[in-house]
Amino acid sequence: MNQANIQQSASDSAFTSTSKTRLSGPWLIFARAAWLALVVLGLGLFIAGLPAFYTQLQRACVDVTCSIEGALNATGLQELSAFGFSASGYAAFLTIFYVIYTSIWGGIGFLIFWRRSDDGFALLTAFFLVMFIPTYPGTPAYALTFAYPVLTLPTTLINFLGQVSFILFFLLFPNGRLVPRWMGLILLLVSIQIAASVFPPASPFSENNWPAWFDTLANLAGYCAIIFSQVYRYRNVSTPVQRQKTKWVVFGISIVLIGFIAFTLIFIPVFSRPNTLSSLLPTLAYPLLFLLLPFSIGIAILRYRLYDIDVIINRSLVYGLLTVLLAVIYFGLVIGLGSLMRLLTGQISQSPIVIVASTLTIFALIRPLRHRIQRIIDRRFYRSKYDAAKIIANFNATLRDEVDLDTLSNNLVVVVQETMQPAHVSLWLHKHEREVKHE
Repeated sequence: MNQANIQQSASDSAFTSTSKTRLSGPWLIFARAAWLALVVLGLGLFIAGLPAFYTQLQRACVDVTCSIEGALNATGLQELSAFGFSASGYAAFLTIFYVIYTSIWGGIGFLIFWRRSDDGFALLTAFFLVMFIPTYPGTPAYALTFAYPVLTLPTTLINFLGQVSFILFFLLFPNGRLVPRWMGLILLLVSIQIAASVFPPASPFSENNWPAWFDTLANLAGYCAIIFSQVYRYRNVSTPVQRQKTKWVVFGISIVLIGFIAFTLIFIPVFSRPNTLSSLLPTLAYPLLFLLLPFSIGIAILRYRLYDIDVIINRSLVYGLLTVLLAVIYFGLVIGLGSLMRLLTGQISQSPIVIVASTLTIFALIRPLRHRIQRIIDRRFYRSKYDAAKIIANFNATLRDEVDLDTLSNNLVVVVQETMQPAHVSLWLHKHEREVKHE
């Protein structure tokens, strides 16, 4: 009964918090119409820019045209032909790639719009997911401005709205309110910086004409504000359901950031040769990794199996640390045993015995290391569940030896209080009275 009341209370509080962003009547009609109008305009510019994007990818980029995603310079086109690939095939591949990639983001956004278009924050989320990729600098809509300068103004406007919606989403997530209130100043600062970044380089409002310190300050303030806002909101404002939503999105962002760092370290030699064929690797890898973000946001907004994230995070921490630890041990064994074998035998080449011994050692360590890491993770990040498991285990041991009913009753109440932590605990014992029939 207590568990049912707790779940109902959490559901009620979540509904109360989200009801503040509900739309109805004329406001709902206006919001849906404005959403559809902006999305149709943005996607229309994206689709119209596909031929210009396809054409530009077949040419050697110069100056500002090199900012188009996947654009190759003269050296890159020569490398392309040296590997037996045509410029038209390369352009078709990247064009189809971005169409599919944009469709995945947009599909999740349209799903949220279809399911939750009566909620203002869900509308913002759907707009962000549909418009963020098509309006990102370097995509087909951006290439359209080089072919048709007259479309610079609507493209710039849509780009601005798409990029601002990205920052606005993370400042308002998950309840649709700015927390704390002064985050509105940060939003204004970041909006100015985004407006300067989406204007063409030749425009007087372009970020190229702003001091370099302002761009750095705006970026730093925006990212720090988002982190602070989410931490403050999680600890002081969010309901249990909203905290689960935050976990989903933070999990997706964390995996993306870890992947970005790993890929950046791998692709360091590539960054010294931009707009060449080798730069295609990060051009494809980063978007594919970034797909984790819309999926985690979609789950959080649509509330599908929110509490599964605790298991996913737990397993990710355990197996991530286990993989890193086993890799370090393996390479340490290979290097250490290889050096020892060279000292003993004088052989320079790697001995197969070293590889076999290292591999067998790793197989023997997998199970004990996994259990050890699991206990450390549970104690450090899931302390309440870890303590509850220990309390229940101790109570089970008591049940085998204790026969006094009053002592068992007191122990049971203590276990319930320490594990479930309800507001009140009562225990009733029903006594069965037997009637003895005398003959």
